[in-house]
Amino acid sequence: MAGHSKWANIQHRKGRQDEKRGKIWTRIIREITVAARAGGADLGTNPRLRLAVERAKAANMPADRIKYNIDKASGTLEGVHYEEIRYEGYGIGGAAILVDTMTDNKVRTVAEVRHAFAKFGGNMGAEGSVAFQFKHCGQLIFAPGTNEDKVMEVALETGAEDVITDDDGAIEVLTAYPDFEAVKNALEAVGLKPEMADVTMRAENPIELTGDDAARMQKLLDALEDLDDVQEIYHNAEIDAEAL
Repeated sequence: MAGHSKWANIQHRKGRQDEKRGKIWTRIIREITVAARAGGADLGTNPRLRLAVERAKAANMPADRIKYNIDKASGTLEGVHYEEIRYEGYGIGGAAILVDTMTDNKVRTVAEVRHAFAKFGGNMGAEGSVAFQFKHCGQLIFAPGTNEDKVMEVALETGAEDVITDDDGAIEVLTAYPDFEAVKNALEAVGLKPEMADVTMRAENPIELTGDDAARMQKLLDALEDLDDVQEIYHNAEIDAEAL
């Protein structure tokens, strides 16, 4: 089935992340901390921690720093306690936005998130106001030009829920959360390495934004992304590449 083009949006976000490697490390360390506290320090029995460690390695974080933060979170060392909080809101044109944060001061965090929404034309929403428009799932995205037939064959044989080819040729593989690792490993085993692979909140009904609306939406997303306590941002806006 055909879908909306996502490739330019993906590349823009990846570029911004590469520019801010120090901040990316901070976010990964928080994720390692929370994952290890919630599920223990054993990578073999803690899939959330395994994924966080994969992210750390992909961001070139040294192995000793990864181990240090796992040990700190699991009680070997003293550390800061982070609380996970999700905020919901509306962007330009009524676009739905989820903002996942980890914070040691939720009063500060909610004020900063609310200010970013208000300053750049959005609105904070109540809990549950937009979350129903997203699905928790595994998502793997392959660059345009990847062998679509091979991706589809391997993905569906190993439990993927859907394979979608976007208008620009990028291929998106969707899985149930428990099947994400198995599908990812099977694809990589035959030489199919995704450009992006993560457990995500995927928008069910994307909306297209162009022109001034697209530019304003990107400014709002960038402002939220720049907040220290923000871990991930999910939204249903398909932003015109010219606005990136």
